Amino acid sequence: MASPAARAPASAHPPLEGSARVWGTVALSAATFMNVLDTSIANVSLPAIAGDLGVSPNQGTWVITSFAVANAIAVPLTGWLTQRFGQVRLFVTSVLLFVLASWLCGLAPNMPMLIAFRTLQGFVAGPMIPLSQALLLQAYPPALAGLAMAMWAMTTLVAPVMGPLLGGWITDNISWPWIFYINVPIGLVAAVACWGIFRQRDSAIRKLPIDKIGLALLVLWIGALQMVLDLGKEHDWFESPLILGLAVTAVVGFAFFLAWELTDEHPVVDLRLFARRNFWAGTSATAVAYGLFFGNVVLVPLWLQQFMGYTATDAGMVTAPVGLLAIVFSPIVGRTVAQVDPRRYATFAFLVFGLVMWMRSHFSTQVDFNTILIPTVIQGVALAFFFIPLTTLTLAGLTPDRIPAAAGLSNFVRITFGALGTSLATTVWESRAALHHAHLSEAVQAGRPVAQATLDGLRASGLSTEQALASIERLVQQQAFTMAANDIFWLSSALFVLLIPLVWLTRRPAPVGPKPAGAAADAAASAAH
Repeated sequence: MASPAARAPASAHPPLEGSARVWGTVALSAATFMNVLDTSIANVSLPAIAGDLGVSPNQGTWVITSFAVANAIAVPLTGWLTQRFGQVRLFVTSVLLFVLASWLCGLAPNMPMLIAFRTLQGFVAGPMIPLSQALLLQAYPPALAGLAMAMWAMTTLVAPVMGPLLGGWITDNISWPWIFYINVPIGLVAAVACWGIFRQRDSAIRKLPIDKIGLALLVLWIGALQMVLDLGKEHDWFESPLILGLAVTAVVGFAFFLAWELTDEHPVVDLRLFARRNFWAGTSATAVAYGLFFGNVVLVPLWLQQFMGYTATDAGMVTAPVGLLAIVFSPIVGRTVAQVDPRRYATFAFLVFGLVMWMRSHFSTQVDFNTILIPTVIQGVALAFFFIPLTTLTLAGLTPDRIPAAAGLSNFVRITFGALGTSLATTVWESRAALHHAHLSEAVQAGRPVAQATLDGLRASGLSTEQALASIERLVQQQAFTMAANDIFWLSSALFVLLIPLVWLTRRPAPVGPKPAGAAADAAASAAH
């Protein structure tokens, strides 16, 4: 039997005050940081992990894939799990299980065990981000909720950048298991603090029946889709029977899932949220923009390391400043989002994103460090005006009991599009590079004056004919992949601008004036991730 506090609706709890509110924010943000960090920290450690555990680099990618698949399945279940167990209990339990899974990942003696523990880690991580949003909204008065979400959102901006930097440093200077062990003290402290501060503020518990068929269909189609996105490039996409079979499974599974969830009395995922204009338009704009952003976040360091001679650390230094201006402007956005039309902020963010991508589309093989750094720094402004206003629009008008389900579902769509953006960006990059390589190669033929002069110059410097030709091939490859990256940057710039009308399909939440009042302030307070 749940305690009276646990049975009380979330809206019945008054905001926290003083040190309790400060420490509650720190604890929730620490847990979120740990979660987001783990989505990227293992990426740069894959060669070391694969080598130590005696598998190929391709097999090592399952360390990433297993986490992503399990996480994608768990995130949309947040709303249903919250009703079954309560927000606070579910959040603290997720953090503790995340700590356990992290510890087991570090101890894993072989690759199958590591994949199993990463799967557990990804699944229990699912509810943490949406629930940290919901709990933080309870902790602040409506007038300050936008600021609270801005402070919280900064962790999600810094963590993805810190992940590769921290993971590379730990792997090089200590050993790869420590990329998982560092979660143990952070998670334990966050869990204890959250339980101590929020345990009397749990949400209502409803003993809903388990939608077994809906859950099975969810696992089937999301698992298949995530594997298509993660493994497609490696297997040449639909030329592979495996990828084709997984794609068909994902499409058919999604169709059955959609039909079942819309007709079941107690669906495992509340798809009826998409009947709300603000939810579907806000979620769509957020997801597509995040897919574009994340695809470019992955592409830039790949280009720098593979074709511009940058080390992993140097590439990290170029991309890390993306959070600087985001940290500066996020509190300003949080303080004013309740008074200013969030659609104006989101429009500004997309225009800045478009400007950043347009600047990058002019990169050349001669570009210097500072030229690469400038658009990265400017992009921080776009991030500050992107997350908070769009989530304000997406969650506007929802009652507190529906926010966990809505936040979980919108996060799931965003994460899925992030994976889709990564796969498409790298695939299109290689495809366009092959096209540019073919065109450039036509100009590098015997008898062409420039080609012959370059070849003669290289041979005069002491290179053999074979070495000179190999050197020219490297130059052609570098130029081809740079031109391909420019194509993607230019296309991304155009798509960001084209997304603006989608933002204006949403309705503006009622502004909060000098007397911040309930419903309007709660709508503005829904700014998250």
